[in-house]
Amino acid sequence: MNKINRTLKALTKPALNIYFTAGFPQLQHTVPIIESLASNGVDLIEIGMPYSDPMADGPTIQQSSSVALRNGMTLDLLFEQVSEAGKKVDVPLLLMGYLNQMMQYGEENFLRKCQQVGISGLIIPDLPPELYEEQYRELFEQQEVEIIFLITPQTSEERVRKIDSLSNSFIYVVSDSSITGQTKNISTAQIEYFQRIQKMNLHNPTLIGFGISNHESFMQASKYAAGAIIGSAFIKQISGITSEAELDGRIRQFVTGIKSGE
Repeated sequence: MNKINRTLKALTKPALNIYFTAGFPQLQHTVPIIESLASNGVDLIEIGMPYSDPMADGPTIQQSSSVALRNGMTLDLLFEQVSEAGKKVDVPLLLMGYLNQMMQYGEENFLRKCQQVGISGLIIPDLPPELYEEQYRELFEQQEVEIIFLITPQTSEERVRKIDSLSNSFIYVVSDSSITGQTKNISTAQIEYFQRIQKMNLHNPTLIGFGISNHESFMQASKYAAGAIIGSAFIKQISGITSEAELDGRIRQFVTGIKSGE
C-alpha cells in the first residue's frame, strides 16, 4: 500500500487536497507553504510545476505560473525545494504538470528524481491512459510513483473503469469540462455526475476538483467522494504575500475556513 492509499484509508473526515504553484508568490515560498499546509491539517499537497502553456489551468493558476517562472523557478530548483520540505512533513506530496515537462527533463530521469525527493504521485492531464499503459507504466512502477488520472462528465463508463484499473491511489473527478477556477456553485447536473461515478463502486477512491472554493462546496463535493481538491481559491488567498509569517497566517485562516466554515 502506497503513501496516498494509507493516508486516504486512515481518514475519518473528508480529504482536503490543496494545490499551489511552486515558486509563487515568492521563489522561496515553496517550502514554507508545504510546511504550513501540513501543520494546518491538509491531507494531500499538490505542487504545480510552473509551465508556459498550462492548458488545463484557468487565469488564476496561469498567472501564478507566469509569476513563478519570472521568479526563476525551474524543475531542478523545485525538486530541491520538495526534497527539503519532504524531510519536515509526512503528508503525501503530489506534482501536477504536463507531459512535455517530463519529456524535456527525460522521462526516466524525471521519475527517478520524483522518487528520490519523496513525490508520491503525479497528475499529468495530457498523459492519456493508453500512452501511460504502453510507454510509461513500467517506469512509474519501478520508481514507485503513482499516476492520478482525470475524468470529466464526458468520460464514458468504459473509460472510467479502464482508468480505475490502471490506478492505485485516487481518481481526480473534474467537476465540469471547463478550465480550473471557473465554476462558482455545484449544479444539479454536477451532482448527478458525482452520483453516477459514486455508484460505479470503483476500486480507487475519488477526489473532486475544479470549482471547489469554500466550506460549502468542499462539504457538498465530499458527500460523493473521499474529499476534494482546491487550487484557484487558495492561490488567490496567498497572492501578493511577501513575508513568511503573513503567509502562514493566511494559510491557517484559509484551511480552517474550508474545514470548519469559520
